[in-house]
Amino acid sequence: MIKIKVSRVRPDKVDRLKAWLAEGMRRADEIRETFVNEGVTHEQGLLLSTADGPVFVYVVECADYEAAAKAFQDSSFPIDAEHKAVLAEVLDGEVEAPLLLDVRL
Repeated sequence: MIKIKVSRVRPDKVDRLKAWLAEGMRRADEIRETFVNEGVTHEQGLLLSTADGPVFVYVVECADYEAAAKAFQDSSFPIDAEHKAVLAEVLDGEVEAPLLLDVRL
């Protein structure tokens, strides 16, 4: 299953988000440890510039998104706590993005 979330980014926090995502790339082994706990197989984060301001697109692949989200919320991994704190600081609500196509085998 692929899950996509689209969120507004506070304009004054774009550099903070970029720095955190770059740190995530450097700490990829820690992130992979959390994947095992969450049942996640792949994550991607994209930053888009739009006429309405910056937008963060988060993509996760896993077998059971609800179970993965619960495992993340209940996680005791330090990197997950940092991730929650940074996202709370930089994101400013979700953007409605209706799913128009979902085809799979």
